[in-house]
Amino acid sequence: MPNKIAFNEDYPVITESNKLYERAVQIMTPVTQTLAKGPGQYINGVAPKYVKRGLAAHVWDVDGNEYIDYNMAIGPLSLGYCYPKVDEAIKAQLQDGITFSLMHELEVTLASLIHKIIPNAEAIRISKTGADVTSAAVRVARAFTGRKKILCCGYHGWHDWYISVTSRNSGIPEEIQALSATIDFNNIQSVKDALDADTAAVILEPFVFEAPKDNFLQELKAVCEANGTLLIFDEMWTGFRIAIGGAQEYFGVKPDLACYSKAFANGMPISLLTGRKDVMSLFNEDVFFFTTFGGEALSLAAAVATIEEMIDKNVPAYLAEKGALLKNGYNAIAEELGISHYTKCVGYDCRSLITFDASAGNPLEVKSFVQQELIKKGILWSGFHNMSFSHTDEDIAYTLKAYRAVLTLLKDAVDKKEVTSLLRGKPVEAVFRKVSNFNTKPVVKP
Repeated sequence: MPNKIAFNEDYPVITESNKLYERAVQIMTPVTQTLAKGPGQYINGVAPKYVKRGLAAHVWDVDGNEYIDYNMAIGPLSLGYCYPKVDEAIKAQLQDGITFSLMHELEVTLASLIHKIIPNAEAIRISKTGADVTSAAVRVARAFTGRKKILCCGYHGWHDWYISVTSRNSGIPEEIQALSATIDFNNIQSVKDALDADTAAVILEPFVFEAPKDNFLQELKAVCEANGTLLIFDEMWTGFRIAIGGAQEYFGVKPDLACYSKAFANGMPISLLTGRKDVMSLFNEDVFFFTTFGGEALSLAAAVATIEEMIDKNVPAYLAEKGALLKNGYNAIAEELGISHYTKCVGYDCRSLITFDASAGNPLEVKSFVQQELIKKGILWSGFHNMSFSHTDEDIAYTLKAYRAVLTLLKDAVDKKEVTSLLRGKPVEAVFRKVSNFNTKPVVKP
């Protein structure tokens, strides 16, 4: 029988997952379309590799094992799997068509809604992915300022201008690589040192897990304005989560441009670029940014339904409330067990991260041990609490019960130095994403 969300006696059988994987490796390079969903982020031999279906905050793998999901499709499932209001909107639109030969009325409906709720949305563009809109923001910033250089902080997609500052920059000409550099979050001096007369824009995630300190975002806005540099917020994770209007609403800092995806369509592929009208007007004639599927109507219908539900149900408040139960509950358990010096849960309540200090051993091996024991108990986990509106009090109570059991096992394994020997497969790999001091390039001032 497949495992349920319970204190199962055995680890899940993942025979069908492994069969699919063996087929995939023969023809796919690599097998995953998103690194965070790939086998490298889950302990090999225990974790499932392929999912079959989802409902609310639960998923079932291809072998029929059930799990509470705290990854939620790596962000987009803000309301939950198969959320009725959104699915009904998609089905209703499907009856009328998907993609058309003219613009669709839902484009105006969505843009009007965004104009009301996002502070800087004087003008709006609609596209499909986060990388689309961050790259469009960079392009229009260069056009508006007449400058070339970009400073970034966080993860911004796969396009040349950003990936050039990472370790996976093969295939990008050196001339392109020379135009991008990184800054350190919460270090305004690193920004001042890097800004020069040819800096078109600074793009950053308003926060990842660490909170802005000492009015960092306000200071950043001021130094960018003083230098004639545009400020771009990458709000893929913060938008519609920390507040309906995103981090710019929450912190009271209005960027020149802002980019959104993930949360606002509950899983459908769509993204937004919002910003100053004088900057965005360059898209009319000077800057090219168009895509065939930008007006695809199923995603538009899902976005409108999702945002309306978020407003009606005050979803950000729910995410914060339920996320706080998990974050504070985890930290209380770690404190009671006397292991809070090497593991804690950090970040904002709507999206938190569990960390492991090297004093407990290899952090990736410690994470893998916790992951394998949670998977045995029916929790799909990779260190995050990506909260959704479908995570119930029952889900959270069970998760905290599982955390208590697993952290007790971890304490014993760490004390006996047995974490490595207790792993039942290859440990998880390091996450590609880094947000500070990542291949920072020296900036030569003129």
